[in-house]
Amino acid sequence: MNKWLPTPNVALLAQAAFLLATPAIAADSLELIPDYRLFGLLGEGEGIGALWIMLIGFVVLTFPLNALIFQPIFRALDARAERIQGARSRSTQLQTDADDVLDRYESAIREARSESEASRQSQLAGARDEQATLTTQARSEAEQELARARGELDQSLEEARATLRASAEDLATAAAEQILGRPLS
Repeated sequence: MNKWLPTPNVALLAQAAFLLATPAIAADSLELIPDYRLFGLLGEGEGIGALWIMLIGFVVLTFPLNALIFQPIFRALDARAERIQGARSRSTQLQTDADDVLDRYESAIREARSESEASRQSQLAGARDEQATLTTQARSEAEQELARARGELDQSLEEARATLRASAEDLATAAAEQILGRPLS
C-alpha cells in the first residue's frame, strides 16, 4: 500500500470534518469561543454550556485524532530518527572499517619495504662477497701467472748466461788464437 494515500478511516474522518464544518462569519471583534446561539444549539445565557460542549468535543476528538493523526506522525518521526541514527552508526562503522583497512595497508607497505630492504641488503652483501671472491681468485691467478713468468724469465736468463759463457769462451779462444797467431789446443 502506498504510504502517501490516506487510510479509509482518515478519509472518512476528513469527509465528516468537511461536512460538519461551520460557515465562516466575519466579526468586528475576535471571539475565541464561538457563539452556538447562531445555530440554535444553545439558548440565551448558556455560555458555560458552550464551554462544556467544546470540552466534551475536545475530549471526544482527542482519541481519534491521536490514533489517526498524531501517532502516525510520531511513528514516522521516530522511524526517521532511527534511520538517521542507523545511517550515522553505519557511517561510523564504515569509517572505522576504512581506518582498519588503511592501517593494514600501511602496515603491509611497511613490511614489504622492510622485506625489500632486507633482500636488497642480502643481495648487496652477496654481491660484495662474490666480488671479494672473484678479486681474490683473480689476484691468485695473477700471482701464479707472475710466478710462472718469473720462472720462465729466470730460466731464459740462465740459458742466455750459459749461451753467453759458451760464446765468450769461443770468442776468447778465437781472440787468443788471433793474437798469438796459432791455434790453442
